[in-house]
Amino acid sequence: MSVKTILTEPNKLLRQVSKPVDSVSDKERELMDDMLDTMYDAPGIGLAAIQIGVPKRIIVMDVSRDEDKKKPMYFVNPVIKNKNKEKAKYEEGCLSVPDQFAEIERPNACEIEYLDYHGKKQLLKADGLLATCIQHEMDHLEGILFIDYLSKLKKSMIIKKLSKVKVNRKIL
Repeated sequence: MSVKTILTEPNKLLRQVSKPVDSVSDKERELMDDMLDTMYDAPGIGLAAIQIGVPKRIIVMDVSRDEDKKKPMYFVNPVIKNKNKEKAKYEEGCLSVPDQFAEIERPNACEIEYLDYHGKKQLLKADGLLATCIQHEMDHLEGILFIDYLSKLKKSMIIKKLSKVKVNRKIL
């Protein structure tokens, strides 16, 4: 396994719509293992393949709080089947939008159909942080970042900050 570089906004790849996976093979499992290593190293609780430059509909997550009891989850071609009408706000952050956080309102529960690590069809009923995280990561598959839910002013201020950080890193 290896830790990959996480793309950061602004980057046009992050705005790309990811392609469905035909089948879960060793190649996809290796990608998911690398994604998990990358996510844990960052550290984060979710990562979409596009965030490491791979436009495939693959997500890894681990919302467990215990470092010793990791509970990795793998989602290939996830589709939201149902969303609650009831909403919840969570302060979201993103590995592709470093050091920026904002309260985002999303449905507080949802059902997701997906293929697991072994290519088996699964159905997951998620609520709370898990529901928020899966919706956040699924947005990545559509080229959407959490900052897209903010006002134009807030979003442009964040992108300006991130652009300056990128320029400063290149100079160093």
